[in-house]
Amino acid sequence: MTAVPTTAPRTRKVPRPSRSVVARYPVLVALCIGALFMVVPFVIVTVNALKSPTEYAQNGPLSLPHGVHLDGLKDFWERVDYGQKLWNSVLISGSVAVLAVILSVLNAYAIGIGRIRGRTWVLAFFVLANVLPQEALVYPVYYLSKETGLYDTRLSVIIVFTVIQAAFGTYLLSSVLGTFPREIIEAARIDGANAWQVLWRIVVPMSRPTLGVLMVFFFIWTWNEFLLPLVMLISNDNQTVSVALGVLQGQHLMDATMTNAAALLGVLPALVFFLVFQRTLTRGIAVGAVK
Repeated sequence: MTAVPTTAPRTRKVPRPSRSVVARYPVLVALCIGALFMVVPFVIVTVNALKSPTEYAQNGPLSLPHGVHLDGLKDFWERVDYGQKLWNSVLISGSVAVLAVILSVLNAYAIGIGRIRGRTWVLAFFVLANVLPQEALVYPVYYLSKETGLYDTRLSVIIVFTVIQAAFGTYLLSSVLGTFPREIIEAARIDGANAWQVLWRIVVPMSRPTLGVLMVFFFIWTWNEFLLPLVMLISNDNQTVSVALGVLQGQHLMDATMTNAAALLGVLPALVFFLVFQRTLTRGIAVGAVK
């Protein structure tokens, strides 16, 4: 009779969570807390914008509405002529976004690929122009616009913010184009392409994700600008949405529901623009991370 060898039952090893997975949870919790800080005020503003003034006075700002009341939105729309303000903001922000990206590309092409002399000092100048506070620009910009006859025109605001945003865009794109593959440019030049063709047929198409990110940022940053448009645009027909919000709040004529309605209408177009171009923004950031 042969002895049957006995073997100990195999125990399956429970995979331990890797250190990287454990380290993600604090980051995830921090992101959720940060998201709550950003989403909760927007939800409170939306809820209060849909209340009646009586309901807001009785139940406070944190109660849920018993119905949908659009009186605050309607009153604010008619009082500030919101359609005109919206068109002014879209025109100014869209023009600045497109023109600032074009100007940034031309500057960065000369600095990053053209390797002009003194490019370090030129970049330092753009950085200085970018960090300069807008309070220091108020009087020079006001004086120049008065002298040139552009005061209280949308064109003056477009020119000012195109230069301001292009300073940041030039600094960022110069570092990107400084690492552009030189072999591709040399191959294009051997094929007979001049500098203009290299820029628009090779550099711009390959840098399209970065340019898309810049355009989205420029639009949202210009949309939220308040100080310079407040100084430069004094007539009611040329004012932007942010200026209309600030001016009305200073008049003490609005109730709480109208204030929330104004805040909702002020942030809603920028939010829609961000959601529409969210994929462009994500793709551009991902391409930058891979580089």
